[in-house]
Amino acid sequence: MTNYRDHAPQILCDFLSYHENIKAHSQKTVDEYFLDLRNFFRYMKQSRDQSLRDTPWDEISIMDVDAAFIRTITLTDIYGYLTFLSRDRAQQPNSRRTEYGLSATTRARKIATLRSFFNYLTKKVHILDDNPIKDMDSPKLKKTLPKYLTLDESLELLNSVDGANSERDYCILTLFLNCGLRISELIGLNLNDIQDDALRVLGKGNKVRIVYLNDACKDALEQYLAVRRPIGGKDQNALFLSARDQRISRSNVHALVKKRLSQAGLDSAQYSSHKLRHTAATLMLQNGVDVKAVQEVLGHEHLNTTEIYTHIDNEALRVAARANPLGKVKPKK
Repeated sequence: MTNYRDHAPQILCDFLSYHENIKAHSQKTVDEYFLDLRNFFRYMKQSRDQSLRDTPWDEISIMDVDAAFIRTITLTDIYGYLTFLSRDRAQQPNSRRTEYGLSATTRARKIATLRSFFNYLTKKVHILDDNPIKDMDSPKLKKTLPKYLTLDESLELLNSVDGANSERDYCILTLFLNCGLRISELIGLNLNDIQDDALRVLGKGNKVRIVYLNDACKDALEQYLAVRRPIGGKDQNALFLSARDQRISRSNVHALVKKRLSQAGLDSAQYSSHKLRHTAATLMLQNGVDVKAVQEVLGHEHLNTTEIYTHIDNEALRVAARANPLGKVKPKK
């Protein structure tokens, strides 16, 4: 990603710096904020200046956007931007065969960025007296339940691991299924993050959390560490290594998960490393773990992110329903 400081006006640089340095958001998150806001300001400039209508999107500069310009933005402008995103924005801007109109999920994320930006201008630096987006609703999203493996499928996956790198791959799958790690958290693990029966995990926004290891995780780590070869260089402390003796990459992990799923006879197109995180959350909740505890394990900032798993079909709830003494009462004919 190009340094945003070279391509953003001062008012936007200040906002991004606030999130990077004060809110401790990751560089990836800050880059996404920049791209979303650059997109919005390009729309604003093009919609207000007829001479820019034929200018290629990527050539519209936003360097002259300042507080005076932002004060003129109204809720009507933002609704117009939403219409543009849903109808006219290219899904793949650099492709000649792209479709148009972004999904409700993508639009909701872009509105969340705008909401954060205008909240910052009104509440943190007091550049704006009135927030034009304060009463705006986000696009309505379809509620979809996350896909996950059943307990039997999880066991099939683990039991099918063999061959080259089997100790490493088994350990990775075990940590995904038991600890609910994100893929970025897993590839970032170092040897010194293993602390007796716990794992030090660096999560979103550079927030550190401690995840406790059960016997399965400890055994899998012990077997893997027994065969992990020592290496030198910048990745010598990395927990999981690739075949090239480097820290394992995101693509390496995606590939090994797909490979092991296929070996287990599971649909590798339907499941992924992130679905294993969903599986961990689901199995914990189905087996009586409190939702607040699951939130801590997964590193969710907000409880409502975790609560989606409570809506998943739970056999324990069926048992509870059947156990009601009135459950067998039949209506009179």
